[in-house]
Amino acid sequence: MIFATLKQNNIIKHTISQLKNIFTRPRLLIISLCLISLSWICAPAALAGINDDRYDGNVYVVYAGNGSLVPPPLDLAASRDREMPVILVYYIDDSSDCKKFSIVVSRMQKFYGRAASIIPVTVDSIPLKANYSPEELGYYYHGVVPETVILDEEGQVVFDGQGQIPYEEVDDALREVFDLLPRSESVELKRRSFNEFNFELVN
Repeated sequence: MIFATLKQNNIIKHTISQLKNIFTRPRLLIISLCLISLSWICAPAALAGINDDRYDGNVYVVYAGNGSLVPPPLDLAASRDREMPVILVYYIDDSSDCKKFSIVVSRMQKFYGRAASIIPVTVDSIPLKANYSPEELGYYYHGVVPETVILDEEGQVVFDGQGQIPYEEVDDALREVFDLLPRSESVELKRRSFNEFNFELVN
């Protein structure tokens, strides 16, 4: 036991003396500092960035600050069973366009999340097939991300926006689905009154 302790002490003393030699010699110190500096300068950036196509995590959690969108509370079949309008948003996590658009999707949820089923769909989860049925998520996808597809209560496509579309375009389509006043008449989400609707039909 005493022999093992002496051996450990000798190893520690030897290591300390080696370190003293490295740092007392100016050339070795300068070379060491240069190598450390170069490793910091040449190292790739590891910070998340909304303007790059690197994977930083799920876009809704990282950039929209909204982890409640993934996984969605209801899938397509359950939403159809409840006869709810559906908002399908196709995305990939390593796309700067999808990262930016996630904020728009979060805004959709804020205004329509209780009345419509919002289903973010990562494109990588769609199985590769020649043909899809209307009950499958691949049926509505057209090979572009982000892509936003709105289905009404009957499952009919009423909107298909590809790329980074403004929130207002989606809002206009959803106002039609829910029979709300157009944004030009009311920024708030208000239903058309029965008399206003009849007046429009007469004129």
